[in-house]
Amino acid sequence: MFTLIKKDKDSKARLGKLETAHGAINTPCFMPVGTQATVKTLSNQDLIDCNSEIILSNTYHLYLRPGIETIKAAGGLHKFMGWKRPILTDSGGFQVFSLATLMKIKDEGVEFASHIDGSRHFLTPEKVIELQQGLGSDIMMPLDEPVSYPCSKPKAEAALERTHDWARRSKKVTSHQSPVTSPELKQSDHRQLLFGIVQGSSYQDLRKRSVEELVKIGFDGYAIGGVSVGEPETLIYEVTDYTAALLPEEKPRYLMGVGTPLDIVEAVSQGVDMFDCVMPTRNGRNGTAFIKGGKLLLRSSRYATDPKPIDEGCGCFACKNYTRSYIRHLFNTEEMLGLRLVSLHNIYFYATLMAEIRAAILENRFPEYKKNIKQNHKPPPG
Repeated sequence: MFTLIKKDKDSKARLGKLETAHGAINTPCFMPVGTQATVKTLSNQDLIDCNSEIILSNTYHLYLRPGIETIKAAGGLHKFMGWKRPILTDSGGFQVFSLATLMKIKDEGVEFASHIDGSRHFLTPEKVIELQQGLGSDIMMPLDEPVSYPCSKPKAEAALERTHDWARRSKKVTSHQSPVTSPELKQSDHRQLLFGIVQGSSYQDLRKRSVEELVKIGFDGYAIGGVSVGEPETLIYEVTDYTAALLPEEKPRYLMGVGTPLDIVEAVSQGVDMFDCVMPTRNGRNGTAFIKGGKLLLRSSRYATDPKPIDEGCGCFACKNYTRSYIRHLFNTEEMLGLRLVSLHNIYFYATLMAEIRAAILENRFPEYKKNIKQNHKPPPG
């Protein structure tokens, strides 16, 4: 399942491999976010060309549209979207709490009105797992109760206890799970993996309690949830470092919803293995490109006649074939190709970042690599 291949000798950075029914994932890894069974503006071939080994989809959104039965009728999420590599499905808990209206949290589950049409729904931890089993994802996340920052300790503690109860109930649903099989694969003995989600807001004692309880229940991997929800950067790093150090060494560690290239490099140095974030594609759709040393705001007039690619030395399709001047023109004329090209570049940039991180760990030079990344990072020119 998960093999810890190497630990950096001068930091907590780790090199590993996670085996799933649809292939292996080299860690540390970044998962492009395909919320509604697509990474916005990009094709599956684009993602393959960017060397993306796994993507993330969202149970809440797929449950509402097109509906799990539609996806099951197609043979599962992989066949529905034509993606043959691994998929992690988020439970949708964060979306329920942030998008849905008229929400009521109960010990049994969450009642809410759809943000699409106002229809009423009730999701229990058991149903969320059953939905993900219908999707056939490789990695499932249980329903949890995230809290925003700042959060009082009594509120964080109450949410934590509910999260633990829901985690136990989620694990019970998978206790008699059959191995995953799919027509395009040979018979596989891999089952769907289930990760536990550590909560506890910014309180270290709650984080410690959460880790201890989840480890007692037993999961295939552990996610650090409830970070990057409004707290300052220093606190994000502090909570991540403290929590990651408590997690079992032999299991993959996933930091949910983080983040910038600097955030990722920092979290890798703290022992984190997996990441996801909408930042590469969201920035791409706004005309902001990630490059070595920072960002480029490609809508700026300074690039009106710039003949250089987005990032010199980058091997992505956009950088090999188009100039900053042309891409700026696409955005100014509201042509869809602009969104696509910068999104593609950003996903390629993140995948390349992870490959460089893995190489640095393998070659025992990760601290030097991290130092160079931080030193060369500059704010984007106007």
